[in-house]
Amino acid sequence: MNQTASVWLVVALALLAANLPFISNRLLLVYRLVAPKNLAIRLAELVFWYFVVGGLALFLEQRLGQIAPQGWEFYAITGTLFITFAFPGFVFRYLFKHR
Repeated sequence: MNQTASVWLVVALALLAANLPFISNRLLLVYRLVAPKNLAIRLAELVFWYFVVGGLALFLEQRLGQIAPQGWEFYAITGTLFITFAFPGFVFRYLFKHR
Protein backbone atom coordinates (compact mmCIF):
# COMPACT_ATOMS: atom_id res chain seq x y z
CA MET A 1 0.00 0.00 0.00
CA ASN A 2 1.46 3.36 -0.97
CA GLN A 3 1.49 6.48 1.16
CA THR A 4 -1.47 8.19 -0.50
CA ALA A 5 -3.71 5.16 -0.07
CA SER A 6 -2.66 4.87 3.58
CA VAL A 7 -3.53 8.50 4.26
CA TRP A 8 -6.97 8.21 2.66
CA LEU A 9 -7.62 4.94 4.50
CA VAL A 10 -6.87 6.61 7.84
CA VAL A 11 -9.05 9.62 6.98
CA ALA A 12 -11.97 7.39 5.95
CA LEU A 13 -11.62 5.23 9.07
CA ALA A 14 -11.42 8.34 11.24
CA LEU A 15 -14.64 9.67 9.71
CA LEU A 16 -16.37 6.37 10.34
CA ALA A 17 -14.98 5.84 13.84
CA ALA A 18 -15.79 9.38 14.96
CA ASN A 19 -19.47 8.82 14.20
CA LEU A 20 -19.77 5.31 15.69
CA PRO A 21 -20.49 6.46 19.28
CA PHE A 22 -23.43 8.55 18.10
CA ILE A 23 -24.94 6.04 15.68
CA SER A 24 -24.84 2.89 17.82
CA ASN A 25 -26.48 2.46 21.22
CA ARG A 26 -24.10 -0.34 22.13
CA LEU A 27 -20.89 0.28 24.03
CA LEU A 28 -17.98 -0.14 21.59
CA LEU A 29 -20.43 -1.75 19.15
CA VAL A 30 -20.44 -4.92 21.26
CA TYR A 31 -21.93 -4.54 24.74
CA ARG A 32 -25.63 -3.86 25.11
CA LEU A 33 -26.30 -1.42 27.93
CA VAL A 34 -29.33 -1.53 30.22
CA ALA A 35 -29.82 2.25 30.11
CA PRO A 36 -29.28 4.38 26.99
CA LYS A 37 -25.85 5.90 26.56
CA ASN A 38 -25.49 9.46 27.79
CA LEU A 39 -23.20 12.12 26.35
CA ALA A 40 -20.35 11.35 28.77
CA ILE A 41 -20.20 7.70 27.70
CA ARG A 42 -20.34 8.73 24.05
CA LEU A 43 -17.45 11.17 24.52
CA ALA A 44 -15.39 8.53 26.34
CA GLU A 45 -16.07 6.15 23.47
CA LEU A 46 -15.05 8.91 21.04
CA VAL A 47 -11.67 9.18 22.82
CA PHE A 48 -11.28 5.39 22.63
CA TRP A 49 -11.91 5.38 18.87
CA TYR A 50 -9.45 8.30 18.48
CA PHE A 51 -6.70 6.16 19.98
CA VAL A 52 -7.69 3.11 17.91
CA VAL A 53 -7.48 5.07 14.65
CA GLY A 54 -4.26 6.71 15.84
CA GLY A 55 -2.75 3.31 16.55
CA LEU A 56 -3.70 2.11 13.08
CA ALA A 57 -2.18 5.26 11.57
CA LEU A 58 1.00 4.70 13.57
CA PHE A 59 1.16 1.11 12.33
CA LEU A 60 0.72 2.18 8.70
CA GLU A 61 3.36 4.89 9.09
CA GLN A 62 5.78 2.39 10.59
CA ARG A 63 5.26 0.03 7.65
CA LEU A 64 6.11 2.82 5.20
CA GLY A 65 9.34 3.87 6.90
CA GLN A 66 10.64 5.78 9.87
CA ILE A 67 8.05 7.32 12.20
CA ALA A 68 8.18 11.10 12.28
CA PRO A 69 8.35 12.63 15.77
CA GLN A 70 5.19 14.48 16.82
CA GLY A 71 4.75 17.19 19.42
CA TRP A 72 1.65 18.35 21.25
CA GLU A 73 0.59 20.36 18.20
CA PHE A 74 0.08 17.18 16.18
CA TYR A 75 -2.22 15.67 18.80
CA ALA A 76 -4.13 18.94 19.24
CA ILE A 77 -4.80 19.15 15.50
CA THR A 78 -5.73 15.49 15.05
CA GLY A 79 -7.98 15.62 18.12
CA THR A 80 -9.88 18.64 16.85
CA LEU A 81 -10.10 17.06 13.39
CA PHE A 82 -11.56 13.90 14.96
CA ILE A 83 -14.12 15.98 16.88
CA THR A 84 -14.99 17.78 13.63
CA PHE A 85 -15.49 14.43 11.94
CA ALA A 86 -17.90 13.49 14.77
CA PHE A 87 -20.18 16.46 14.08
CA PRO A 88 -22.57 14.66 11.66
CA GLY A 89 -23.18 11.89 14.20
CA PHE A 90 -23.71 14.43 16.99
CA VAL A 91 -26.21 16.34 14.87
CA PHE A 92 -28.05 13.12 14.02
CA ARG A 93 -28.24 12.01 17.65
CA TYR A 94 -28.95 15.26 19.51
CA LEU A 95 -30.19 17.92 17.11
CA PHE A 96 -32.55 16.06 14.78
CA LYS A 97 -36.05 15.38 16.02
CA HIS A 98 -36.68 11.64 15.78
CA ARG A 99 -40.23 10.38 15.49
